[in-house]
Amino acid sequence: MELTEIELKNIVGGSTTITSAFVNSIARAIETISELGKSFGSAIRRVSSNNICPLEK
Repeated sequence: MELTEIELKNIVGGSTTITSAFVNSIARAIETISELGKSFGSAIRRVSSNNICPLEK
C-alpha cells in the first residue's frame, strides 16, 4: 500500500515533549559552565594576589 501525496504531507513525527535525558543534559551543561567559571575566577584571583605555585623542574 502506497501513501498518497496528501497523506505524506500530513505525517507528523517526533516528540515535542521534553524528555528526562534532555533535562539531564541541560543540567550537566550548566554545571560544567559553572565549574569552568569557578576555575577561571580562582585562577584570576591567584594571579592577581601573586599566590601561584612555582613550577618545579
